[in-house]
Amino acid sequence: MGRVSSVVAKANRKLSIQLAASLLAGTTLVSLLFGFFRMRLLNGAYYDTYKTGYDAYLAAFTVPDFMFFILVSGALSVSFIPVFNQRMAGGNKKSAWELSASMINFMAMITLVASVLIIIFAEPLVRYVVAPGLSESGIALATSMMRVIAVNPFLFAIATVIASIQQAVGRFVFFALAPILYNVGIIIGLLVFTDGINIFGWQVFEGGIMGVALGVVLGSILQLAVSAIGLIGLNFDYRFKIYWKNKGFRQVLRLLPPRSIDQGMDYLVGIVETNLASRMAAGTLAAYNQATVLHMAPINLIGVAISTAAFPKMTERIGQGRTDLFRKELQSIVRVIVWLAMPVAAVTYFTRGYLVNFIKNGGDALMAGLLGTLVIAMLFRSIYFIVARSFYAQQDTKTPLYVSLFAITLNVVLAVWFTMHLNMGAYGLGYAQSIVAVFEVIVLFAIMNFRIKGLIDSSIMRAFGRMAIATTITGAVCYVMVQLFQLQGDDASLLATLPKFTLISIVSGMAYLFASRWLGLYEADPILNKMKQWLFSRTK
Repeated sequence: MGRVSSVVAKANRKLSIQLAASLLAGTTLVSLLFGFFRMRLLNGAYYDTYKTGYDAYLAAFTVPDFMFFILVSGALSVSFIPVFNQRMAGGNKKSAWELSASMINFMAMITLVASVLIIIFAEPLVRYVVAPGLSESGIALATSMMRVIAVNPFLFAIATVIASIQQAVGRFVFFALAPILYNVGIIIGLLVFTDGINIFGWQVFEGGIMGVALGVVLGSILQLAVSAIGLIGLNFDYRFKIYWKNKGFRQVLRLLPPRSIDQGMDYLVGIVETNLASRMAAGTLAAYNQATVLHMAPINLIGVAISTAAFPKMTERIGQGRTDLFRKELQSIVRVIVWLAMPVAAVTYFTRGYLVNFIKNGGDALMAGLLGTLVIAMLFRSIYFIVARSFYAQQDTKTPLYVSLFAITLNVVLAVWFTMHLNMGAYGLGYAQSIVAVFEVIVLFAIMNFRIKGLIDSSIMRAFGRMAIATTITGAVCYVMVQLFQLQGDDASLLATLPKFTLISIVSGMAYLFASRWLGLYEADPILNKMKQWLFSRTK
């Protein structure tokens, strides 16, 4: 047992921003690969044969996810971490642990109530709010699955507080592993629970697509378990008590509502999109969901991973009163994110057919078209996470809320207008997302630039311009490669398409690196230097 604790404590050591970002990006990639495998299994089992059931499965997530986002999610981490770090930096560990215990117990209490309410009101929520366009059988199935998945907000809430504690002290290993275990649970549901569950010859569960919902719950339990393991070695003094008089706890509760509303309102767009897509042809909801998951993959790998790793250091700079270092580091991080996200968005656009083929044998024209409408959102959403966290580091959760409220209203208006009045179908949902993503990032940057003079200066604008030129070159190379290695009618399997996609991506990536070097973008130097060292060492 001591050896296990030693290994856990060693894995849970404090990491630098660069190492933490690399770890988060790496584990996010692994989680995404598991997620793509999960989607591939789902598509193979239900997309062509049981579209109503697939749409119902996706609709069942909306309300539990909405409750988690509005009550916990990123709202907790961005309000909890700065306050927690203040206590730790001041040497007041007792107050920090009281704050942590209070947040675990408080969040568990309110999400438990939310889970019970979802179970009670699942049927009217599905029928009148989430997916009124589903058939009667689809509504019944979505209701049953929603009642199973309703436990997620409760389990996620506890896991999120625990993960936030680890983020606050710069420890990311077990926080990074948690999403992988969540996907593993769903995959077990797909491979095992859908065939039914028998115990000593008694069939306790018949199976079918409801087995996937059980897998979701299993994944949530596994995620909580691995998050809890990450507390080993931190000397966390947990008490089953809410310290209402703790000033840090009360401060978090004051900071929480604006960000919670922001998160909830943001996810409200998802409910509106589900509602609109459910009124279209069967399978449209599933196709749009798959496209949004694919477009979120680079956002999570680049924007979320880097900004999550950088956030504790940003709060530390503000706490030290070093706005000069805060500005310098924010500029550097924004440049890296834009430098990475621009070419990824371009390559995604030209290879969208390949990407869809990875999650569905033979591909799907609707999914690929919808992914194409989301590439602009992919770029600007990657940037959004770091600019939003620049406000949260200053303990300002209200400004992003006000901007988000307007952006979300605009998103809903555009989505309804594009789909129902301009008859653009599901494509209207994607175009609305992209337009609003651009608007939100520009407005937030303008406000932050007003606060911190010189944040967006001529040098960073010139860098963005050079990145755009390098991306244009990369897009042209990628387009030519796609034309040379087009998808054929017999390219249905993953093994048939992966080599072509890999070759296209490598050539396009090399073009971007050399174009960046030619244009004087220093972001390319570490990668090119590593490649040079590797080549010379191999030659020797």
